[in-house]
Amino acid sequence: MKCIGVLSSGGDSPGMNAAIRAVVRTAIYHGLDVFGIERGYQGLMDGLIRGMDARSVSGIIARGGTILKTARCKGFFDLDGRAVAARQLAQHGIEGLVVIGGDGSYQGAQKLHDEHGIKCIGMPGTIDNDIGGTDFTIGFDTALNTAVEAIDRIRDTAASHERIFFVEVMGRNSGYIAMMSGIAGGAEAVLVPETPTDLPQLVDDLRAGRAKGKTSSIIVVAEGDEAGRAIEIAAKVAAISEFKDTRVTVIGHLQRGGTPSAFDRLLASRLGVRAVEALLEGETCKMTGICGNDVVLRPISDAWEKRTLFKPSYLDVAGKLAT
Repeated sequence: MKCIGVLSSGGDSPGMNAAIRAVVRTAIYHGLDVFGIERGYQGLMDGLIRGMDARSVSGIIARGGTILKTARCKGFFDLDGRAVAARQLAQHGIEGLVVIGGDGSYQGAQKLHDEHGIKCIGMPGTIDNDIGGTDFTIGFDTALNTAVEAIDRIRDTAASHERIFFVEVMGRNSGYIAMMSGIAGGAEAVLVPETPTDLPQLVDDLRAGRAKGKTSSIIVVAEGDEAGRAIEIAAKVAAISEFKDTRVTVIGHLQRGGTPSAFDRLLASRLGVRAVEALLEGETCKMTGICGNDVVLRPISDAWEKRTLFKPSYLDVAGKLAT
């Protein structure tokens, strides 16, 4: 293999630039030519492909977002669209592709290999931490710290005004950010998609807290919770209880941006090196991941077939500490 490409796809996450840097510099270290593909699969189909060298990734390890940009591409869902993408790779002499993204991006890579023989290695880039085959995804730690910082600030106001705050965090259909930030932020309750939400029980818990002298509370809500978004849940609680004067804060895309944490930079760097070396070893349709602090290579299909297992024991910790 003499030439590889790298792209970022789907939602951005802090640490993607560190991942790009690791792929580019590892490729150069091994004497490979490397191309950056802008705007994900859409850019691949459109031929937005440029050569990269060590200087082109200089100074980006601390930057959030992705210098290659990212996009969601409906055209790549079609057989003809993937054929166009394969031709673009062939025209540039790209023999292997590193895809930084989530499970949807991985499924695109799998199809690109199955239909056109392109060797592909995935790197888990998403704040949601919802990809099987790895303990942590690139960007999760930074997003978690952003959420915790926001909760800490909101708690000051909640305590000052003696109010209940519902704080909504991102995560799509995964409750990892909510679960971890709830514990780290000392929340009185955490509502996540993985477990049923019992609003009457939540009201009882809030009443019990008031009876013990609590004058304010933080309820962390995952955006994908079955009971609805935070503003809907606050309204439902108000409708069945005396807790009418509540506030809702949606942290939103603040969690996706900003300087990546040291953990995310290290994770992206380690996984990027392994991704390039996996291609050199002839591997394909694999993903790099971290398990027990070891970098591992797993089937790319683990991303959607073996979702990261939610750990109810963490919620148990949150419940015991909220008493």
